[in-house]
Amino acid sequence: MKHILIIVMLLVGWALPTFLSNGCNPRTHIYKRSQLLMGTIVEITVAARNEQKADEAINAAFKEIGRLETIMSTYKPESDISRINSAAGLSPVKVHKDLILAVKTSLQFADISGGAFNIAIGPAIDLWNVTESEDIPTPAELAVIRPLIDYKNVIVNEDDGTIFLTKKGMRINLGGIGKGIAADYAHKILKTNGISSGIIAVAGDLHAIGKKPDGSKWTIGITHPREKDSTVAKVHLQDSAISTSGDYERFFMKNGVRYHHILSPETLYPSKGFQSVSVMARDSTTTDALSTAIFAMGPENGIKLIEKLEGVEAVIVRDDGSIWMSPGLKDNPEIKIELTPTNRYPLPQGEGKGEGG
Repeated sequence: MKHILIIVMLLVGWALPTFLSNGCNPRTHIYKRSQLLMGTIVEITVAARNEQKADEAINAAFKEIGRLETIMSTYKPESDISRINSAAGLSPVKVHKDLILAVKTSLQFADISGGAFNIAIGPAIDLWNVTESEDIPTPAELAVIRPLIDYKNVIVNEDDGTIFLTKKGMRINLGGIGKGIAADYAHKILKTNGISSGIIAVAGDLHAIGKKPDGSKWTIGITHPREKDSTVAKVHLQDSAISTSGDYERFFMKNGVRYHHILSPETLYPSKGFQSVSVMARDSTTTDALSTAIFAMGPENGIKLIEKLEGVEAVIVRDDGSIWMSPGLKDNPEIKIELTPTNRYPLPQGEGKGEGG
């Protein structure tokens, strides 16, 4: 699960329109609506000429996200993904084409990240159960489930429209990519409904449509991992997405150690090396998957992956509080980074200095 970023869009009100006197179109208003979907608050903001037009587009986007939830949620026993998990080791399951695409895409990100992004990590997620328990699994318990974690045992048959988990006890979980997929589907729906300016926020996965009506970029605050209601940076972006993975919302402390929900497929323990990883790219599916993967990989391998991927940028807070920004941000016309002046995290010498964009 991604964590909620502080949205700094200078919008007034929760559901009431804001008149943009300085916009290029004096009849354009901004409308914002929210709904509980996919186990989190989904917030959609659009610029439209009237409330009816805005509501039609936003409601269609909410409906689309709700449809995806019925397919991809592990909390719904009737969902396609739950049926796949129930049939693990027994038989292939015919599923919706959108889940075929989601799983196929997930396996591609697994290959890109050397297995750090792994939808087959479901048994480990269930064993740790970070949100409900503060019990640390024993090495023996982790050894039992380790054979069930290999993502290469997830078989997608596009011709038959089926997915098969080859070992009994396997469980796939799209928590590291599902909300990004939902944001992208909602983005498409809004565009189809004539929205050319807006932003979709599915927890910590955000997708910006165009610019604000006044011509400025949308502004997103990257949450400070250790200071609630503060930011480490502001990101100004257009026609781009951002996702953040962090260790600061779903976790527990024991004997001075922070145990969070982002597990390393290699160790099956919470990943080390980062407090938060924010990834920016053209679509939310990419940013969601890569923020999870990079966090799981750790600093050395995670930063190497970012540096070799075209069209992908990142702002990373390491365990020691230092900030790393990908060099490409300096020359990216669609993204600008502004470090929060009051934050206590210094930039390390020789890395990511200055503003992007």
